[in-house]
Amino acid sequence: MSAGNVEGLRLAREGLVAWLTIDRPPRNAFTHAMYEELARICAGFGGEADENAPRVLVITGAGGKAFAAGTDIVQFREFTTREAVLAYEARVEATLDALERCPIPTIAAIAGACTGGGATIAACCDLRLASADSRFGFPIARTLGNTLSIRNHQRLVNLVGPARVKEMIFTARLLGAEEAQGIGLLTEVVADADALLARTRALAEQIAGNAPLTLRAAKEALNRIRPEVRREDGEDLLLSCYLSEDFQEGVEAFLGKRKPVWRGK
Repeated sequence: MSAGNVEGLRLAREGLVAWLTIDRPPRNAFTHAMYEELARICAGFGGEADENAPRVLVITGAGGKAFAAGTDIVQFREFTTREAVLAYEARVEATLDALERCPIPTIAAIAGACTGGGATIAACCDLRLASADSRFGFPIARTLGNTLSIRNHQRLVNLVGPARVKEMIFTARLLGAEEAQGIGLLTEVVADADALLARTRALAEQIAGNAPLTLRAAKEALNRIRPEVRREDGEDLLLSCYLSEDFQEGVEAFLGKRKPVWRGK
């Protein structure tokens, strides 16, 4: 296990537990390099024969205000061609796939906002713990006017069902922690950030003390039986949003801190 020199991600070790902290204030938004580094870190687990290798990966956000807000919106100004859009989605999908296929159990420890791409990262973790003040959702219908990939729609449907996914995206509202737990988005809710850290550490250590081959086999079995859609099946949907005038308006409105004016084109 090793950390690269990518700004915004910090990797540390506590016994048999690895802790990856997203640290890019104020919103812990991801750069392209951070997505690639997260994929590299996830792929690096499970290959060691060392019985002292990490057995659990915890992902959390620094600062207490956000777990992660997904991609840095400034980078969306690059989306002027079909190739740029699809290359971006391929990069993000490679990261999410690596996180899902990480051979050791993964826990998202969520305090504050967990939105957009950050929420998809949390959804790809095996377990999600959150503080009571956390908020979870996909507000893109009122902010940027883009769309989730078809595989991210599938991931959410697998967690909460199609009706809940529609409600979250159509209303663009953020769910409180208790509501998110009630529909299956969160595994457990605790009182505050301090309690979150303590509970996550205790749970991670409990899981790390269990049989690693059993945990790995369970993860792989569940990956094999989940339904799959191809990333390519949703390319037309991605392009219809990302190359639209509305998306350009959404990005500029977001960066200009104003309300977007949607035109449906």
